[in-house]
Amino acid sequence: MYKYDEYDQSMVDARVEEFRDQVQRRLAGQMTEDQFKPLRLMNGLYLQLHAYMLRVAVPYGTLDSRQMRMLAHVARKYDRGYGHFTTRQNIQFNWIKLADTPDILAELATVEMHAIQTSGNCIRNISSDQFAGAAADEVTDPRPWAELLRQWSTFHPEFTYLPRKFKIAVIAAPEDRAAMRLHDIGIELTERDGRLGAKIFVGGGMGRTPMISHEIRDFIGADDLLSYLEACLRVYNRYGRRDNIYKARIKILLHEIGADEYRRQVEEEFVAVKALGLDPPAAELERITAMFAPPPLTAEPVELDRSDPDFAVWLDQNVRPHKQPGHAIVTISLKLIGGIPGDASADQIDVMADLAERYSADELRVTHAQNIVLPHVAQADLPAIWQALTETGLAEANLDLISDIIACPGLDYCALANARSIPVAQKIATRFADLGRQRELGELKLKISGCINACGHHHAGHIGILGVDRKGTENFQLLLGGSGAEDVSLGKITGPGFSEDGVVDAIERVTDKYLEVRESGERFLDTYRRVGMEPFKEAIYG
Repeated sequence: MYKYDEYDQSMVDARVEEFRDQVQRRLAGQMTEDQFKPLRLMNGLYLQLHAYMLRVAVPYGTLDSRQMRMLAHVARKYDRGYGHFTTRQNIQFNWIKLADTPDILAELATVEMHAIQTSGNCIRNISSDQFAGAAADEVTDPRPWAELLRQWSTFHPEFTYLPRKFKIAVIAAPEDRAAMRLHDIGIELTERDGRLGAKIFVGGGMGRTPMISHEIRDFIGADDLLSYLEACLRVYNRYGRRDNIYKARIKILLHEIGADEYRRQVEEEFVAVKALGLDPPAAELERITAMFAPPPLTAEPVELDRSDPDFAVWLDQNVRPHKQPGHAIVTISLKLIGGIPGDASADQIDVMADLAERYSADELRVTHAQNIVLPHVAQADLPAIWQALTETGLAEANLDLISDIIACPGLDYCALANARSIPVAQKIATRFADLGRQRELGELKLKISGCINACGHHHAGHIGILGVDRKGTENFQLLLGGSGAEDVSLGKITGPGFSEDGVVDAIERVTDKYLEVRESGERFLDTYRRVGMEPFKEAIYG
């Protein structure tokens, strides 16, 4: 994984001291909240309903055991003993005191971590495939390119104050595990005639106006990739609206001028940008790539004892093949039945750090589904890992099942929310707690947002829930048919909304109807696409 050089470290250290001065001036009353707000946001500090929230960057979801242990330390010393892993592959601490933030950032900097550009109208954390470097279906490890984009975008003088926040995802496999088509820019690294390059998708996003991105370039050579992305951002920065926050995202620009016109302008701009020599020299890309060299994996394949049914189910549900024989990819579920999706206690974070150091080449990944991955595990070590996870309450065997819920913090924390997400997620998981029932339903991705901003990705859920305010009462709309994967689609609202308990009942009626009408081998999403909305509406509303 990437390691800071002297320039990286000095840049982060300088930013910490700059923010320390800003916090001191705010606490002394020398700066108003309006003056302070854009400064704190560019350092990942939000003011939530009850306290400040600090969002710490985990670039492309990759971190090591010392960084994980630092997150546990921050949770214990400065928060209430836990952290919340997010859909942007970051971590949030929800109970931060303003006076403590400079010290937190200084401690994070000692392990090459920061909170820079985790908020604000800038290019946010570059996200990627949580199985990068381990998946057999990738054409290359996408993380060196994600790191290149991180370095390019951090403090970029032209793109620090964009019309609106900007999100980029990089994948390198036909299976989209990062919801790439629902980003402002999605990059799929691919090969053509033996040459590495990328497909470029622009204009995706969720929120108030969900849209699936347009394919703007079917192939751009790797040598031209950075210049082409610069051109994409320049056109957006030139024409993106700054007079209306609801129409400021790049997806609105493409909707208004059309993908063809946007493409034409990008191609024209690309010619000018390429002449500037922005793309990195081969030696720089080789330097970055060398840091992502695969670890030495020499374990031989083994036949595991599956006599313990709980272990066998966990193997089937949470363990995936590794590209190196004798090894596996383990996903640790942060979706304990009745728990808060994405939350982990400081003790659990420490345990995951220990497991990574001992069993996974000292590497962990945060997933966009708010779970944690051990990417490089010898098959022979799987029983020991499962036992350790069981003892820590992290052995839930529910990956991609109905209880593996994505949920935003909702009205329990967020000042923007209209409804609570966490209690709804807990009630659904409890209703479907029986693992046999979950496995009978099969792959079923359920996602919940507490407001139209869609931080819980409800538009992309096979089943999605949106919390709204109906004359002072929390009301929950139900959506069906969304997907954030390579078969990307946006969910459609079933009809009138429900109370908190009512939406749980409605989901049960939906799943019962699915079991009634599905054909052999169909996922819920496949059945919905075959039979349409009407059978489910009839089951829900009668």
